[in-house]
Amino acid sequence: MTEAAGSGAEQDLESQFEATIGRDQRIEPRDWMPEGYRRTLIRQVAQHAHSEIIGMQPEGEWITRAPSLRRKAILLAKVQDEAGHGLYLYSAAETLGADRADLTERLIEGRQKYSSIFNYPTLSFADVGVIGWFVDGAAICNQVPLCRSSYGPYARAMVRICKEESFHQRQGYELLMTMMRGTDEQREMVQDAVDRWWWPSLMMFGPPDGDSPNSAQSMAWKIKRHSNDELRQRFVDMTVPQAARLGVTLPDPELRWNEERGHHDFGTPDWSELKAVISGDGPCNTERVARRRAAHEEGAWVRAAASAHAAKQAARAREEAVA
Repeated sequence: MTEAAGSGAEQDLESQFEATIGRDQRIEPRDWMPEGYRRTLIRQVAQHAHSEIIGMQPEGEWITRAPSLRRKAILLAKVQDEAGHGLYLYSAAETLGADRADLTERLIEGRQKYSSIFNYPTLSFADVGVIGWFVDGAAICNQVPLCRSSYGPYARAMVRICKEESFHQRQGYELLMTMMRGTDEQREMVQDAVDRWWWPSLMMFGPPDGDSPNSAQSMAWKIKRHSNDELRQRFVDMTVPQAARLGVTLPDPELRWNEERGHHDFGTPDWSELKAVISGDGPCNTERVARRRAAHEEGAWVRAAASAHAAKQAARAREEAVA
């Protein structure tokens, strides 16, 4: 095939890809896709998977310290769910040609990122509830549109993940409502957690649209459907009435309803803090990655045993087929 013919064939494939995106249809693993689309998806899906796995740590610290057997069982089930979400997403990344072991290496070596929100400490049990309310609530705002992502395996993985995240958000809110009906000390604990987690939760949507280098292309490819600022606004509008019902104050003196816009106005997060956390200088960055690295190293024998067992089973199946 001549160079010109090869170029023409690739242009035809590009046109078919763009037409599929334009019709709001899904791109599947066997379909041709631009290398940029593949790289963008691997980056986003891997970051999402890493966030689910790292995100087990802040709440996992409270499993042994939960105040009742019921709360312990709820928290244990939630942390298990997060592990499952990570596995779904690593599987989705593998359909793009990524290697799960390589993605993990990139994470523990600091070459791939995870959500900034998981670099903050959980100082009290009220933090468990606020993570469910704020962090999982923000995740719902961000992830429900991903169920319509242009890449099929990612979109399908998000359906179950979003259902479970919705349940986690309700669990967190129920915990906080119970505490707000308790003692003065418990109510103060909830308000303190709200004060600490509000701004980091707004930052987890990413930088403002003007400073987000990947959003425009991701939206053009319909990998994501809404910009960072649109999702952040949606989260604020959803959370304000919930806070009023709960009886807590959101720590933003600029927060007020704007009748003309039909949305809440709110203050500007400290974007320098977000940049520091993303760069590895957050309160718990070093601790989170160190724990993930230790878990990976300590689990090496399990992976080796599983691989040996799989090889033995495959060899046995081949022998039986020959026989």
